[in-house]
Amino acid sequence: MSVGLLAVVDDILAAALKASAKTAGVVIDDAAVTPQYVQGLEPARELPVVGRIALGSLFNKFVIIIPLALLLTAFAPWVLPWLLVLGGAYLCFEGAEKVLEWFGTHHETESTEPTTEPKLVFGAIRTDLILSTEIMLIALASLDTDLGFWPTVGALAVIGLGMTALVYGAVGLLVKVDDIGLQMMKHPVRRTRRTGARIVRAMPAVFRVISVVGTVAMLWVGGHLVIANLAETFWHGPYDLLHAIEHAIEAAGPVVTWIVDTAVSAVFGVVLGMLIVGIVLGIGRLRGREHH
Repeated sequence: MSVGLLAVVDDILAAALKASAKTAGVVIDDAAVTPQYVQGLEPARELPVVGRIALGSLFNKFVIIIPLALLLTAFAPWVLPWLLVLGGAYLCFEGAEKVLEWFGTHHETESTEPTTEPKLVFGAIRTDLILSTEIMLIALASLDTDLGFWPTVGALAVIGLGMTALVYGAVGLLVKVDDIGLQMMKHPVRRTRRTGARIVRAMPAVFRVISVVGTVAMLWVGGHLVIANLAETFWHGPYDLLHAIEHAIEAAGPVVTWIVDTAVSAVFGVVLGMLIVGIVLGIGRLRGREHH
């Protein structure tokens, strides 16, 4: 019996590892997006906030995404593409808002009150829900259909735990690098102190780069979600165009093809996101006129 149990565990781990490899791109995006939510916090609150977001991510995966994905896959698989279109559109909207902020344009309906920690955590968990949904759905689609129900659940659980630990462990380390640099600056060895000072000076630029990467990741992932899942619903146009572009440049190699695919998805995400921002602003202005 113990041998049989070990064989099942081995099958689950092997399936989880194989499926996890296909989610790597979205995991990197998730790790790039999340640090934006802890910028500007008191140093003592950084790790607790990352911990709360990680717990929210586990809730997303184990209470919402995995049960819902299994139910919909079994009884209403046609719903999943629509949910992914909505999730991708939301990511495009968030990414477009951040692009507008780079140029000094802010949402007219935004509150002037400072963002509180609970609101910040809720916003991060809300974005994680969409990214985690794509991670888990890609993983589910990558598992063998003959794996069986409970081994499939076990593999998804392993992937959910592993990806959450990987992403938020990396984020936690990243946000504390400046504290490590400050501690190094107190070291009696001069070279160590200088290295610590360089780390501290470099961190603002690092976080600016991460902010840009996170925004591009939102637009890329969101745009690709919408393009791929529109093709599964009612409109093949964007997907066919992307496929034609990929076919035209495939001779340049897989790396160039991936870069072009990413760029096209991001551009689509910007355009869609700007349209949604315009609609939201228009609705906000109409409501403002009604109140006057």
